[in-house]
Amino acid sequence: MLKPLLIEIGVEELPAVPLLKELKNIEKKYADILERNSLLGEFEFHYTPRRLVIYHAEFKTHQEDSVEEFFGAPISVAYKDGEPTPAAKGFAKKCGVDLSEITRGKKANKEVLYYKKDVKGKSSLELLSSIIQEWIKSLEFGKSMRWGSASESFIRPIRWLIVMLGDELVDVNLFGVASSKTTFVHRIANFEAVEISSIKEYFATLKNGGVTLFADTRRKNILHNFDVIEKENDFTIEIDEDLLDEVVAITENPTALLGSFDVDFLRLPPEVIIISMKEHQRYFPVFKDKKLINKFIVVSNALTDDFSKVIEGNEKVLRPRLADGLFFYDNDLKSGLSTAGLEKVAFFKGLGTLGDKIQRELKIANTFFDIFKLDGDKTDLNRAVELAKADLMSEMVYEFTELQGLMGGYYASAAGESEAVVSAIKQQYLPDGEDSELPSTPLSAIVAMSLKLDTLLALFSVKEIPTGSRDPFALRRAVNGIIRISIEHKFEFDIVKTLTHLSSGYAEIDMQKLENFFLERVKQYFKSVNPSIVEAVLVTGERELLALEQKIQALNNIVNSEGFTEYFTTFKRVANITKDVDLSQPLFINKCSFEFEAEAILFDKYTEITSSKYENYELELDALLGLKPQLDRFFEDVMVNVENEVVKNNRKCLIASVYKSILKIADIKEVSI
Repeated sequence: MLKPLLIEIGVEELPAVPLLKELKNIEKKYADILERNSLLGEFEFHYTPRRLVIYHAEFKTHQEDSVEEFFGAPISVAYKDGEPTPAAKGFAKKCGVDLSEITRGKKANKEVLYYKKDVKGKSSLELLSSIIQEWIKSLEFGKSMRWGSASESFIRPIRWLIVMLGDELVDVNLFGVASSKTTFVHRIANFEAVEISSIKEYFATLKNGGVTLFADTRRKNILHNFDVIEKENDFTIEIDEDLLDEVVAITENPTALLGSFDVDFLRLPPEVIIISMKEHQRYFPVFKDKKLINKFIVVSNALTDDFSKVIEGNEKVLRPRLADGLFFYDNDLKSGLSTAGLEKVAFFKGLGTLGDKIQRELKIANTFFDIFKLDGDKTDLNRAVELAKADLMSEMVYEFTELQGLMGGYYASAAGESEAVVSAIKQQYLPDGEDSELPSTPLSAIVAMSLKLDTLLALFSVKEIPTGSRDPFALRRAVNGIIRISIEHKFEFDIVKTLTHLSSGYAEIDMQKLENFFLERVKQYFKSVNPSIVEAVLVTGERELLALEQKIQALNNIVNSEGFTEYFTTFKRVANITKDVDLSQPLFINKCSFEFEAEAILFDKYTEITSSKYENYELELDALLGLKPQLDRFFEDVMVNVENEVVKNNRKCLIASVYKSILKIADIKEVSI
């Protein structure tokens, strides 16, 4: 039989960020528990800031009956001279029956002890309490708390609980709270508990009580409000999806409202205003003609027909935050951009101060300038690196740490620094995420790479190497940034040569670990490519990032082309034949030792291909793979392993030369197709 099931766990306001982080796991964890209890079926999960809700339109009232099988020791072990051994007696005890009830069965072609019993399915009423307990305890929200006399902890105190199968109340006790047929609606609608008699009435009660249970509906309502406000005012609301998710999670009856602030605050850099609104107040910024204006959107949870007081209150709260920002900004402009004091700020234990870090970054930046052959002199480069950390001493960055770099750019601009210096300071931390934009100019790119590479080398030198998921200094992100910048800006960055050269200014570094750390991120960068293709290029020893990218793309295009499987078979045979040839040594081919026309044809075609010039690796690899017809004829007409050592070695050198040429791009035998 099937009946509807409702589970509502009422809590004090849930913090949005921990809830959203665990959201993707909540349904799966519940489904896994149901499956283990043979009660899996379709269900819905809903949440508001005050409740977690599970609803089944149809839920099994009983587990299905089943058969449980037990296999024991082989008969030859279970019985000796016709008498049961401890193995047989132990098996019977495990099965909970007398030895006389144990029979024989087959397993892996052996006769073994066997017992089968029918298991009657349990009533769901017996299981629901343990299912809910297990589900709630499986949720991982980070920090949890205890309340009252409870010994167990949860993200927030649980205040009420509903568990109804059909219209029958199920007896469940969770954290000292017993299930009942009462719920709570929006506080403004009714502060007291509301009685319900059925699941159908539950949904109606929430709706009538100002609670929009479905997160998708709350999101649609907010976006509809945004659309109306935009059309009425002819401006654009910037929709940050993470912020929108958070607002959906902290409201039960959302309404988007338009507020404003004093025009004078627009003297602030827009990032200061936006962070003040987003991070501290969860407001959405507003733009007109792509410029920030003195308006904001707040999503209220109030249940009222008059929102004027709500708007007024939010405007009042925002005003002092912006006033503080303007105070810091004006003070910083008066003080000017200076690195004074950074020589007293420690960077990391054993790695000196931020002043020392600047000097190390200067050396790296100048080395990069020479390696990458940038135009012009190094004046702007050196100035940008010298001033890049100056804003760490500013009042604004002390208050808003997220703005480091950006504020330095604004202050540098106000001080009359060149546009190149301003851009480099602003963009020094880019990219700061997988989809983040990159530094816009080669000079800005070098400044950003220098910062990242010094941090990497310095921390590796004091053995602060990421392990597992632990990466407190975001070194993986730093390497990702170096890879992206190098490839996008066409910088020839050789992982081994460049790192070895630059590491001389640091304490001893395990260069093999550092190389492996880089290669892990290279593989991550090419995560959309068949991993065996990436490996086929890496095993050749290529470590220059631009060449790696070009070779991987070339091989990927060819592997994914029509008919590659036939080519692969031929060239894998080439690799196998030459596996005992030392490809690091020169290979000498003597045409006078040829005995078959197929040898000469292959040699002539190979010579023609390798003496040609190619615009890219893909054309070169395609040409080499074009030797398939000549190779196939060679394998058909010629035996390589003949008794004559001179002839045999000559033939191996011919085949090995083909493979060695391909190996300059990739080891094709490593590809899995």
